[in-house]
Amino acid sequence: MAINADFDWRLFAILTLNGLSLAALYFIVASGFSLTFGLMRVVNMAYGSLYLLGAYVGYEVGAMSSSWGLGLAAGIAVAGALGAVLQVVFFGWMQGQELRQALVAIGISIVLGDLMLAHWGGDTYQIDVPAALTRFSSLPLVGRYSSTRLALIAIAVLLCLGLWLALERTRLGSLVRAGVDDRDMLQATGVDVALLSVGVSVMAGALVGGAGVIGGSVLSISPGEDARYLLSSLMVVIVGGRGTVLGAALGAVLIGLAETYGLAYAPTYSTVFTFAILAAVLALRPRGILGGSVS
Repeated sequence: MAINADFDWRLFAILTLNGLSLAALYFIVASGFSLTFGLMRVVNMAYGSLYLLGAYVGYEVGAMSSSWGLGLAAGIAVAGALGAVLQVVFFGWMQGQELRQALVAIGISIVLGDLMLAHWGGDTYQIDVPAALTRFSSLPLVGRYSSTRLALIAIAVLLCLGLWLALERTRLGSLVRAGVDDRDMLQATGVDVALLSVGVSVMAGALVGGAGVIGGSVLSISPGEDARYLLSSLMVVIVGGRGTVLGAALGAVLIGLAETYGLAYAPTYSTVFTFAILAAVLALRPRGILGGSVS
């Protein structure tokens, strides 16, 4: 088969990198959600609000201190703390009541969204990144490309490796994986599942809060981003499989590339590609590509 000489391979390479950087952000957001959804069986509809709150807090602290690192730490801390509060105050005593949990989470998300809108308004913000990341890197075929996006991809790869090692090679990881597989059996062995759930909520909140700061640095911060990233997290977890880091990574790559290629090559039907992937996975692998088969 002859190669189409008119095909713009440079554009395709740039789109691929853009899709991978978007997938990197989706992975960071969805990795914590995958754990909380898998371990606690809670579809936390307030998860997107933690992303937006972490981004706003990171913006404020970064602007006041002129330090991107302090802004990142603040976003991580605030979102992680709020994740623990939500688990202890609301979700912990509703275990097994999925509809009730979802409705409460939606209510919390609405309240948080209105409070953030009242405080920060409807303006769009962007977090200033370190000067070293404002430069461009020279890549084969692509040419000049944003160092910030390349750093985002590198952060996601390192985070994926770190989470995988933590879940596969540590006792805490084994407890989390056991909770994903059989929460009741784990509790019957004497493990304090409630405390473990709080710990996972802190980790998930920290991940999404950090993702908010990173997303606000690479892209922007504005009202409505909470709903966007909540939906993206749900799709990534459904496609990849809940409770699995590698599944979240695979789902993020598929969704990120599908969105990017769709917007570039078929903008009118761009959403069709992502929902086609979702529909195919639900039909063939209801628990996700790496989530195991339905017994």
